[in-house]
Amino acid sequence: MYAWIFRHLPGPLWLKIIQTLVLLAAVVLLLMEVVFPWVDQYSPLNDSTIQDG
Repeated sequence: MYAWIFRHLPGPLWLKIIQTLVLLAAVVLLLMEVVFPWVDQYSPLNDSTIQDG
């Protein structure tokens, strides 16, 4: 999959590397800003089981 994306990017090698880094940063930003907060509301990991005595 990654090779397919890299082959289809236009330009010389240095430009493909820059485009790959930009695409990677966009995916990370999308995950951090949209996907992970949406999934967090359904995650039981933040539920506390400690009660005040």
